[in-house]
Amino acid sequence: MPCWAPRRHVRDRQALLDALAITGFERLESQVRRTLDGAGEDFPARLRAAVNTFVRFATDNAALLELMFSSKHREGAEDVRAAAEPGFALMFGLITQGQESGDVASGDPERVSIVLVATMQGIATLINGDMVDVSLLDELTDRATDQFLRGAGPA
Repeated sequence: MPCWAPRRHVRDRQALLDALAITGFERLESQVRRTLDGAGEDFPARLRAAVNTFVRFATDNAALLELMFSSKHREGAEDVRAAAEPGFALMFGLITQGQESGDVASGDPERVSIVLVATMQGIATLINGDMVDVSLLDELTDRATDQFLRGAGPA
């Protein structure tokens, strides 16, 4: 039985790592898109579903997520950055939808999206680093989503 030999398909180690990062971004975007497609029209439900999907992906694929986000900042990684864009555009579009519906405060949607992504990655980092038990994942993502929607003030 023939085996797949990476050296025949990629030019070097960095190309292999980039290919893995690209595949990771494509998988993440696909999973979030499928989640949003099935989440209905209610913005808070859509946001909660997207956040849960992202954080679940990030905790189920910790090493891949680290590779994805470190690779896209490397000089010469245009293909990796291009693969990351659809997922970021998806989150940007979700924030824009929330602003249009009045569920998210107005402001630069890109900056608001950065805060949301940083929150999601922060939760994943805490869980992946064993600083927070994975059993708290759903509670943390729900709380983060609620807090994002209403701000840090009292409910």
